[in-house]
Amino acid sequence: MQHHKQSWLGRERGFSAFATGPLLDFWRRREECEFTGVGNLKIRYVRFTSPQHRRVILVVPGRIESYIKYPELAYDLFHCGYDVVILDHRGQGRSERLLEDSHRGHVVEFSDYVDDLETLYLKEIISSHYQQRYVLAHSMGGAILALFLARQPQAFHAAVFSAPMFGIVLPLPDWMAHRILDWTEKLPALREGYALGTGRWRANPFGINRLTHSRERYRRNLRFYADDPAIRVGGPTYHWVREGVQAGRNIFSQIANITTPTLLLQASEDDVVDNRSQDLFCTAMAEAGHPCAGNAPYVITGARHEILFEKDAMRAEALNAVVDFFEHHA
Repeated sequence: MQHHKQSWLGRERGFSAFATGPLLDFWRRREECEFTGVGNLKIRYVRFTSPQHRRVILVVPGRIESYIKYPELAYDLFHCGYDVVILDHRGQGRSERLLEDSHRGHVVEFSDYVDDLETLYLKEIISSHYQQRYVLAHSMGGAILALFLARQPQAFHAAVFSAPMFGIVLPLPDWMAHRILDWTEKLPALREGYALGTGRWRANPFGINRLTHSRERYRRNLRFYADDPAIRVGGPTYHWVREGVQAGRNIFSQIANITTPTLLLQASEDDVVDNRSQDLFCTAMAEAGHPCAGNAPYVITGARHEILFEKDAMRAEALNAVVDFFEHHA
């Protein structure tokens, strides 16, 4: 494992050779699977397994993401001795869409995401008799995971949140945004329309991206969506935003039930999710008697929102923290 960890620090220098060589070979070993989620939607996921592995990490991605974007992370975790399972949430990736306009990020109820995660957990994680079960969730996936852990605190031996969406950065004052969301909820044409300032998916140049400082990883991720129009998702609907805001409130109301050992990675330059809500989450967890590791977020200094797709040094710091935390809870 140590030799593999050392490779994390120099990967960007030869990223193209790595991506078209070892990583592509690894990706070809994947198993793509599906199950039926809430409302009879087809929910898809991918897994990488080895008969030698007795440990598993379930990866729960963020909004608009697909497991198509995650082969590098799966490669690194797999070579640290873990089976890896990655979910595509309803309405995005290779999973079934809810609206005719497939670019609209939509969900009927936020709890549908949680129900889907629970179905996958029962189907793939608990039924496989792993000795250790871990979970790593990013952004929106963090909100979904928190609500799942409030239901099933014993499901995993440890959990890592990467830049979790415990609060949404709204473009308007909170009171005004909530008034607009309540108003659009009563009008079906607006309720399922793109939220203010958003629209269909488009490829933003690297120079104005808010997600990562890594040019290589950003361009590679952009290529996935450019090459495969079926996985593109644009802005959220007004209803999705309303559900997302309510999900944050629900997390804090159920925090006493979350007893799983947790590590929270925070990006110091994040302007996609609200870092203050992450600070409040760690404070509330401590007050409930089961603090996050270190009693506070583990801050990746200089990182933007997509910590696990950042430049080598920041990504390696975060990945080392993840793997070491899971090893500590073996």
